[in-house]
Amino acid sequence: MSFVEVERNDGVMTIRLNRPERMNSLGTEMRNLLADAWCEFRDSKDLEVAIFTGTGRAFCAGEDMKESVEKGRVGASPEAAKKENPYNDGTLDKPVIVAINGFAMGGGFMLTERADFRVSVRGATFESSEAKRWLLGGHSHGVVNNLPHAIATEIAFAFRFTAERLYGLGYLNRLADADKLISEARAMADHLLSLPPASRVNTLHMTRAMRGRVSDELEAYAKLLHNHGALSDRVESRKAFAEKRKPNWKGWDNPGDRERTPKFKPAGK
Repeated sequence: MSFVEVERNDGVMTIRLNRPERMNSLGTEMRNLLADAWCEFRDSKDLEVAIFTGTGRAFCAGEDMKESVEKGRVGASPEAAKKENPYNDGTLDKPVIVAINGFAMGGGFMLTERADFRVSVRGATFESSEAKRWLLGGHSHGVVNNLPHAIATEIAFAFRFTAERLYGLGYLNRLADADKLISEARAMADHLLSLPPASRVNTLHMTRAMRGRVSDELEAYAKLLHNHGALSDRVESRKAFAEKRKPNWKGWDNPGDRERTPKFKPAGK
């Protein structure tokens, strides 16, 4: 059994995460297989639309934190981080429809965000988990998704959202019953395939160019904040999750660092 299953049918590539016993969490093998699948999709002359989905009660629970604890590092392995993945890099020139079959948490939430179209089962749960796992919450999600500041702040602080709420906020294109999820995604794919090829490609490039992005100035500030605090808390969050206990936070290596939080200084001021 492969952690990533691939089907090819009439111009559509379906990529299915298949590790249901671990809620399709992103371990090294899963990341590597996904990268291979997305490279195949990019390079194929016959496949023009992708449907991205999962097996079981989760689309993707994000980072495999048990693996992180076992290997003593956080995030993707050096091997997986170096592997080319055009979906993660945003370099695909073909549309991707994500069909969210259940929980989309942390890195799984980010996988849904990278798609061009989003279809979700009713009752699915979403969470941007950066605030729980790093030293800075998910600051970019509101900008990328053109969401109001209060909603973006709620996402950044790792509050959970239902599919119904995200549909109302415009994050999701469609809601579907579980037994209709893939057929709904396939209907969208068929519509895309019915368009003139140049129109499909050019419109995709245009709409992606119009997406919001965090400025380089703010990303530089984020980099400072990512490292402001006790880095041991990153590992502690994962250990606590793996051991099913409350985390024991340190906060700052030097308590006085709380008052030395870097301040944002806009250019020219």
